[in-house]
Amino acid sequence: MDSEPDKDFDRLTRIVARLFGSEFALVTLLDSDRQWFRSCFGMDGLTETATEVSFCAHAIAALDRDHLLVPDMLEDERFKTNPFVIGPPHVRFYVGAPIVVRGQRLGTLCVMGTEPRPVIEPALIAQLVDMADMAATLFSLKDEARVRARVAAALIKEEWRHALTLEAGKVGSWVWDIRTGEISCNDTFRRMYGLPDIGLINFEEVLSAHDVRDRHIVEEGMSASFADGLDYNAEARIGASGRWLTMRGRVYQRDAQGKPLIMMGASLDITESKQSAEQTRLLLRELNHRVKNTLAMIQSVARQTIRHNPDPKQFIDAFSGRLRTISDAHVLLADRDWSGIQLYEVLGSQLGAHFISNPDRAEVRGDDVALPADHALGLGLILHELTTNAHRYGAWSNGEGVVSINWDVRGEPERGVSLHWRERGGPGVNTPTEAGLGVRLIERSLAKVLDSEVKLRFEPEGVAADIWIPLPA
Repeated sequence: MDSEPDKDFDRLTRIVARLFGSEFALVTLLDSDRQWFRSCFGMDGLTETATEVSFCAHAIAALDRDHLLVPDMLEDERFKTNPFVIGPPHVRFYVGAPIVVRGQRLGTLCVMGTEPRPVIEPALIAQLVDMADMAATLFSLKDEARVRARVAAALIKEEWRHALTLEAGKVGSWVWDIRTGEISCNDTFRRMYGLPDIGLINFEEVLSAHDVRDRHIVEEGMSASFADGLDYNAEARIGASGRWLTMRGRVYQRDAQGKPLIMMGASLDITESKQSAEQTRLLLRELNHRVKNTLAMIQSVARQTIRHNPDPKQFIDAFSGRLRTISDAHVLLADRDWSGIQLYEVLGSQLGAHFISNPDRAEVRGDDVALPADHALGLGLILHELTTNAHRYGAWSNGEGVVSINWDVRGEPERGVSLHWRERGGPGVNTPTEAGLGVRLIERSLAKVLDSEVKLRFEPEGVAADIWIPLPA
């Protein structure tokens, strides 16, 4: 009820009006309160009436008859005071046949006129009954079509949702007809395998898209799934792009002999996770290497420190500072996945975080540069020994001394950092007769860095050190 006009029903009312030579013909639908005109011929502007004044309600109620005929409304007690009889459109004649859908009388196909019709040919009434049955068939067909359209719309919506979900998740879906070799798939699958955007795809094309080294993995996985009924599961590379895919599938249809007919599955790009796992393995190997080197360094520093400081307190004082330097460098390297440390950060670990904005008797000049891990560890130990010596005996042991640290980054012919440490204004310096542990650590801390060089001098005005650290191109 209340649906849009329908040409099929309008055609039906025109036919019966002409058949009976009457002014009005209706297809009506009734509920408990109102009568609605599914089609209305000859009553312009009228779409419904109340059920209590409906002629058709009586036609529906007459369960023992297939039609209701009223030759003259004014002579029928049921209708002679009806507002549509005594008022416009002044109906005098009525004949209606029930429209029965699935055993339910829903309304009528009826004909009305403004003149009494005392005689109606039975053949005309029989045609009206047949056409009412046609109207019932129309209602059934249109209802079925409406349901089908709803289902189709819901399926299309679900297919779009499914397709968009796969697209958003970058999942390539596929269905393989094993009998013909043809594969139906979505656009994501085609892009993954570098296949044409349109046209049929067969299994051989998909297999050939894999890296030659991995094709046996795909074939063996398929064979195992066919033979054992297990889910197909494989990881392989695509030859053209080198990207890694993980593929899962299952045989969903077999013939009477158990031979596979249809296989369905999905493919997912796992290149990023593969690269991440490889990066993690590399980092772990690097970490193991660094830890071994660091432990060896700590062991060597501890052995040399205790040799020069046999007193436990002196040993703890000397060794803890060196150990802290190594630890700080490791924390910085770990934060950067062992990719290296900036030179400013190495200086900051010894001079304080605000050595540039708020220098404490330190003059620092030079452009920041990234140092590899071994370079940063070695330079950190050198700076620790130099700053410790400056605080104890050198420029920072009084209130006047200054340390100048400057460097430049060279590009040709060999790329590297040339750093210079100069002390002035502190107590006078004498060249020691025997090299102590600090001197040895300064001279040997960059031993792992090939082509590095450290020159330490004890000049009268203060300690001086010239450090050369090669950098990778």
